[in-house]
Amino acid sequence: MKLSALATAAGIALPGGTEAQVTGFAIDNRKVAPGTVFGAFQGATVNGEDFIPAAVTAGAVAVVARPEARVVGAIHIANDNPRRAFARLAAGFFQPVPETLVAVTGTNGKTSTVEMTRQIWRILGERSASIGTLGVTTSDESVSTGLTTPDIVTFLANMHGLAREGVSHVAYEASSHGLDQYRNEGLRVKAGAFTNLSRDHLDYHKDMDDYFAAKMRLFGEVVDRDGTAVIWADDEWSSRAVEQARSGGLRLFTVGKGGEAIRLLARTPTQLGQVLEIEWAGAPRKVTLPLIGAYQAANALVAAGLVIATGGDAERTFDALSRLQPVRGRLERAAITQAGAPVYVDYAHTPDALEAAIDALRPHCTGRLLVVFGAGGDRDAGKRPQMGAVAQRLADAAIVTDDNPRGEDPAAIRAMVLSGGGGALREVGDRRAAIAAAIAEAGAQDIVLIAGKGHEQGQIVGAGADMRVLPFDDVIVARECAGQLGSETQ
Repeated sequence: MKLSALATAAGIALPGGTEAQVTGFAIDNRKVAPGTVFGAFQGATVNGEDFIPAAVTAGAVAVVARPEARVVGAIHIANDNPRRAFARLAAGFFQPVPETLVAVTGTNGKTSTVEMTRQIWRILGERSASIGTLGVTTSDESVSTGLTTPDIVTFLANMHGLAREGVSHVAYEASSHGLDQYRNEGLRVKAGAFTNLSRDHLDYHKDMDDYFAAKMRLFGEVVDRDGTAVIWADDEWSSRAVEQARSGGLRLFTVGKGGEAIRLLARTPTQLGQVLEIEWAGAPRKVTLPLIGAYQAANALVAAGLVIATGGDAERTFDALSRLQPVRGRLERAAITQAGAPVYVDYAHTPDALEAAIDALRPHCTGRLLVVFGAGGDRDAGKRPQMGAVAQRLADAAIVTDDNPRGEDPAAIRAMVLSGGGGALREVGDRRAAIAAAIAEAGAQDIVLIAGKGHEQGQIVGAGADMRVLPFDDVIVARECAGQLGSETQ
């Protein structure tokens, strides 16, 4: 493919008298082959411009970088925003892509919402996929990418590969990091969704306003100008999200108790799920959702909104909600203890998410609610005491343990979490021992919640060259611990 054709389609000017045949795109100089366009970006710890000579030596025909960067031996596509320019060029190369694309942003609920959207489309007969924390998920397989939003080349290559396999509908997670770093640009996105905003990633963003602004790039620059913004209406940041979507000229589709498109009138917990009373097109109806928790209801209704906003039949979409399957590590029932207490695993790793998970389980608990949780290292430290305060306030008993300590001292992390609990929290550093203790203590009417790691299958210890990923899956460990107590797991 000619570089000039890609540049014209992306609206990017090339230096006069230059042309090249493009065979691929890369942001890692080790993946450069003859004919590659190399993206050289400045990062928090690594400057991609340092690797320009190596990329050129490996065969890069063009380098997208800042005007100040030094490029010798290849075409210098100079741009003040090289990440965005690279993404738009690459999007023209990785064609075709699925016809219907939607993206979901927010602090919590992204993974569940994109997976529920994929499931609804599948039930409606569409070849669908989701991309995010759980990897690339289709009806046939799931492939881990390791990131909520993969790098732009992986993202576009995945989209192109899905189209070649006949997938027509894709829902993907748009994280604040991904949006800020232009990791999911250049494609026609028909609808974007906002779930909620609460404290997270303030080790990366300077404050909550900066965090929100990164999220809102979805409405301001990523979703098509004739597209739709599906917004959960009941979050404290929702009104600002509505303003952002409206200022971008997007159609509004609000969902929730304050929603104008899908209004949630009532929610009644049942033994294995909940009944939602909603209003759609001026008429009330009931929806049976086989998932527990208020936030699961919110995710499911936002997913329904995305499907309807992109052409899905409303009646069939609401009927499909009754057939949704649990999402891995999202209030997933992992085991039943010998005493008969259910054990749930959830990815909750922020104060709001932990509160939502506890609130989701409380209506189903006639005894005590026991919580095992921790906080990750090398991440926003300010949320740690807040998580401790949530556990102290809402759980009947809570054990603070290790999450992914990464490069920090695990004991120091636990101490920060414990500081928010006013002395009411218990400390068991070893995660397996903590889970075993909670399971051993749970009575027949109790519920155990293991929070923080959800679907993850490893525990990250150390950083840099000393980093190790120890095999650890909360679901498997819970089943093993329950089995050691002579229980039947399911």
